Amino acid sequence: MKYLTFMRCSEKFNAGAAPPAFMQAMGRFAEQSTKDGVLVDTAGLLPSNEASILRLKQGEITVTDGPFTETKEVIGGYAIIRAQDKASVMRVAREFMELHRKHWPGFEGECEVRQLFDESNAPRHR
Repeated sequence: MKYLTFMRCSEKFNAGAAPPAFMQAMGRFAEQSTKDGVLVDTAGLLPSNEASILRLKQGEITVTDGPFTETKEVIGGYAIIRAQDKASVMRVAREFMELHRKHWPGFEGECEVRQLFDESNAPRHR
């Protein structure tokens, strides 16, 4: 099974440089997770001033360019994880969060874990 994990945090954490110790630890974590076949893909995202939102409302599509001053949290990055079950992906996500706790003092954020849709978990129509 594959899971998408993404980190939500304040724009202040996403817009600034991460501490070097964190980046080194994250590099080792990503390298080992890739070798283990757990990490499929990962990336950080640029700050919201580089982003756009397309919104469909009442039949109209509007585009809003960043930065999004009304937004309290942004998605700072993502990872696609291959795991046998939810317990396994939760262990990886906890290790990821531990890297933040240990190597980025003052960081606050949350990591959401969601299974990717595929034919094996598709809703069946009756």
